[in-house]
Amino acid sequence: MRLRSGVFACSCLLVEALGVALFLRGFFPVPVRSLPRREARGDPPAEPAPPGPGTVSNWTKIPPPLFRKVVIVLIDALRDDFVFGSKGKQFMPYTTQVVEKGTSYSFIAEAKPPTVTMPRIKALMTGSIPGFIDVIVNLNSPVLLDDNLIWQAKTAGKRIIFYGDDTWVKLFPKHFVEYDGTTSFFVSDFTEVDDNVTRHLDRALKREDWDLLILHYLGLDHIGHMTGPNSPLVGPKLREMDNILKKIHISLLSKEGEASLPNLLVVCGDHGMSETGSHGGSSEGEVHTPLLFVSSAFEKRNGPLTQPALVQQTDLASTLAIGLGLPISRNSVGNLILPVVGGKTMREQLRFVHLNGFQLSRLLRENTPAYEKDPGYEHFKIAEKSHGNWIKLYLEGNNSEILLNLGKKVLKQYLEALKTLSSSLSKQVAQYDMYSMTVGTVIIMEVLLLLLLSVPKALSSRAEFEVPLSTPLFSLLFYLMCLMLCAVHVVVCTSAESLCYFCSMSWLTAVGVMILISALMCGILSAITKILENSRLPLKNPVVSGCSWSEIDVLILAGTIGHVLSLGASSFIEEEHQTWYFLINTLCLALSQELCRNNFLLKECHPQHSTTVKQNFDSMGEASEYKNIDIPEAGDSKLGKATSSADFVKRSDKWISLASPWIILICCRLLRSLNQTGVQWAHRPDFGHWLTSSEHKTELSFLAAVSLLMIFSLVQRRCSLVSKIAMALGLLGVYSYRAAIGNVIFPWQHDSKDISKGITEARFVYVFVLGIIFTGTKDLLKSQVISADSSVKSTGLWEMYSGLVLLAALLFRPHNLPVLVFCLLIQSMMTKYIWRPLKFDAAQITIMHYWFGQAFFYFQGNSNGIATVDVSAGFVGLESYVEIPAIFLTAFATYAGPLLWAIHLLCYLSSEVSSPTFHSSLLRCRCFGTGAFRLCLEDSKHSGINCLSAIVWGGRRKE
Repeated sequence: MRLRSGVFACSCLLVEALGVALFLRGFFPVPVRSLPRREARGDPPAEPAPPGPGTVSNWTKIPPPLFRKVVIVLIDALRDDFVFGSKGKQFMPYTTQVVEKGTSYSFIAEAKPPTVTMPRIKALMTGSIPGFIDVIVNLNSPVLLDDNLIWQAKTAGKRIIFYGDDTWVKLFPKHFVEYDGTTSFFVSDFTEVDDNVTRHLDRALKREDWDLLILHYLGLDHIGHMTGPNSPLVGPKLREMDNILKKIHISLLSKEGEASLPNLLVVCGDHGMSETGSHGGSSEGEVHTPLLFVSSAFEKRNGPLTQPALVQQTDLASTLAIGLGLPISRNSVGNLILPVVGGKTMREQLRFVHLNGFQLSRLLRENTPAYEKDPGYEHFKIAEKSHGNWIKLYLEGNNSEILLNLGKKVLKQYLEALKTLSSSLSKQVAQYDMYSMTVGTVIIMEVLLLLLLSVPKALSSRAEFEVPLSTPLFSLLFYLMCLMLCAVHVVVCTSAESLCYFCSMSWLTAVGVMILISALMCGILSAITKILENSRLPLKNPVVSGCSWSEIDVLILAGTIGHVLSLGASSFIEEEHQTWYFLINTLCLALSQELCRNNFLLKECHPQHSTTVKQNFDSMGEASEYKNIDIPEAGDSKLGKATSSADFVKRSDKWISLASPWIILICCRLLRSLNQTGVQWAHRPDFGHWLTSSEHKTELSFLAAVSLLMIFSLVQRRCSLVSKIAMALGLLGVYSYRAAIGNVIFPWQHDSKDISKGITEARFVYVFVLGIIFTGTKDLLKSQVISADSSVKSTGLWEMYSGLVLLAALLFRPHNLPVLVFCLLIQSMMTKYIWRPLKFDAAQITIMHYWFGQAFFYFQGNSNGIATVDVSAGFVGLESYVEIPAIFLTAFATYAGPLLWAIHLLCYLSSEVSSPTFHSSLLRCRCFGTGAFRLCLEDSKHSGINCLSAIVWGGRRKE
């Protein structure tokens, strides 16, 4: 069967999408789920039956509520050290006093990744552990249909009031008797987003028509995104939160005299923040949040303050359900926080933990086939039996010390069972569907290998690919593989203890996938067989055998393959930046060796090579002349001086070319010290943290100003006069924007008290960005429609590139502007002093651009974790949250490094195609037809990739 290149590529794309879908379905674990919410409410379990006849417990209902009113204050991005550390003592004195000497219990709640708002709200209210797929839907939160605390409270007739992040309104629509939601994505707003919550507080505290009040404050999270946890804005915000907590606590205490039950104040955070102010990952600052329970029902603390105990964030749902007299959510994997109910009688405490254990054991039973063998389930049954014996003694009226000691022993057994059950259920969330992942990976690798083997066919003028499945050998192999894969599928699906998505598919679909895998494997074997047969044929032209692979080719191939293989280990993915740093450093050393060989060694071994080197640097001069660099004409009397001056320039270019790899190495080393990234060393201090501290604002301002000047000098050479003026004004607007929001200061400023959102300054820059991009787009359209001159197209591409550089300068934080400077500097040096003198071909230059683009992604401070995504870039110049611009700006700021290198590749290749030296070599290739590769070998030392490009180009020109 023969397929044209377009049909073949589309088929491969569809099959690749199938493989990726299967892999992702296995990679994202299926969450632990119980019955649907509408079936969740049922009769609660009774107390364990005492052994023997005649004694029956009469406690069969849900225990009554322990608190009359509950206020939950959720402070977004509240780290544990903001309350329990030095900042808490300095900026939250009332809260610190309550923690140390008041009637409270304090804990450190550990949140599971991903530490973003919507999954954390789910964890707090359902007690379940959301998956990473919730990060995607975090931007547009759907209705929460799982059993949760809010739904249970509403069903029980509780009246709930909510003010704050509108994510709650989206998750729980029609659950609140009164609400006022504020958008959580406009991170430039530090004050209004909290003032909209606080303005309702006095009126709500005076009312009596509510049972549960939820307040979600966002200002601290927004400050972290914009300026980091060490910002001077953090202190005043913490002091504001402390005053709010004081007001709520005093109000709740004042109303308890006339009520039979005490009130409860809960203070918590949904997640913390990293050292850069972001969140989403698993660093200690992101996963550790404070959890405070404040109520007059608790005993007053007298002893010295100890380190708060560590609990899970999912434990809050179970604890609040018991406190409000509600059933525990069916999907909860949390444990009851016992100190909160420690003041109750022993029978009540045992009843509480029994309800929690019964709910966890039922959830385990519904999600694990072999649940009876689970240690947690066994411990629960033992504790339940001991509980029955305790009930028997209690109902017999035994009030001795033996009953109390036995109760403590049963309570300890229950707590151990709860801990083991919760651990078993939590592990199921992290279990991957390995069979589905394996099938998806096999399909992906087969398609990739087939594409690699078909590259020679795709490069020919008649791009066709033939799979001879009709031959007896491949027909037999095809059927044998189908039978073998079906047998493996039966064995895996019948012996699997856990649920598997691929096994749950219909047999017809599964057999179709097996047939597809077998066909792909036969196609790969067919292509390999044809390649081996062709390699045995005598070469028509012996010069082709002279093509050899240089060190650069071997490094590019080995580095690319090695990087792909390294992605098979999670530790290499976490520290992928180290791989790219090593590859570009090694590439610079290899380029230095190649330059030394071309300038010294080959000149000594082959005298005729001096002509080649001279032609290489002559071509650099021709390229410069082609770039509209004006050279004044000299008179006859000054001809000798002009010639010597030109020789001096060529000699200086030669030495600069030799030094350029080492200069690039120095630049890369400086960039590595600017931002620590990854996982293992992300907590280490770096130059970026030093610059962003409030004590070094003057140094940061100077660095930002110098960086913007260097950006202008590096970019303006390729721009028209109008674009140069626009670029200069735009960069001035960038500095003005950063000064307006308080990141930098002008020389005549002594402080940055007049802080604004910088909307006017940012929009001023956007005007020039759009103007430069429009100018470039106009030149591109002109080259396609009106003029056939390729130089116009090249100029248009450079104009668009300059506009994107200006946009990146606006979105980058001030301490990251040197990353943009070094990006432009390295691109200029590589273009003039490495790629042109060494005459690398398009394939080699493309891979080098890819390597440097990936390295600059990490030089920006990014990582493979979502915590390093700078969300604040999506709101530069916006007065309110607008979804499409915010997503575009955030994505561009995150991937600016790879994007700028990719666009530079297009600009470079376009300018090289339009250069006179390229056209002269193209003319020679056209004249000699299929002998083009021979001419390339004679002109310079080409590699195997160069030979392939020359052969293909010569063959195409001949056709």
